[in-house]
Amino acid sequence: MATGRPREFDLDERLDRALQVFWKHGYEGTGLSDLTCAMGISRPSLYAAYGNKEALFRKVLDRYLDGPAQHVRTATDEPTARAAAEHLLRGAVEVSTSEANPDAGCLIVQSALATGEQAGPVREDLKSCRRAGDAALRARFERAQAEGDLAQDADAADLARFITVISYGLSVQAAGGTDRAALHRAVDIAMSQWPDAPR
Repeated sequence: MATGRPREFDLDERLDRALQVFWKHGYEGTGLSDLTCAMGISRPSLYAAYGNKEALFRKVLDRYLDGPAQHVRTATDEPTARAAAEHLLRGAVEVSTSEANPDAGCLIVQSALATGEQAGPVREDLKSCRRAGDAALRARFERAQAEGDLAQDADAADLARFITVISYGLSVQAAGGTDRAALHRAVDIAMSQWPDAPR
């Protein structure tokens, strides 16, 4: 039985190349020609392997959260609520200031804030992604309250929102050129406001 011609490129490696392009230029600022050039493949190969631009971006977003921004998903695994919050904030600083990454802050924040109607589904995907992160952090803080690890009078939803706002703000500042040390000092200030549980 005849089989299809095997692919001559590594799917994940080319996905990493696409990630760099989307991260640097945003969703709408990235053209198919930018992607095919960076990925070193033809349009038919791109469509066959990844789908259209929108489908490719969704794969890139998962790759981003599993790779450079894995701190977003691993923060809630920390043993305390405070450690979870700090893990998220320190991770935001590191990924946003790493020389290995584009000088563009956070892919989740920057990619589709200013887009036209055609990019609506991607914009909604990113909103959902941000909401999911916020919800996961809130749930972690509520669990911490039940365990006596976080002050009972702290509002878990407001605290999660505060940490999320700081996290995204760090990324925006990094994209604007603020250096790593200054951003870590900002994290120090944010963490100084942490509502520790009474001992």
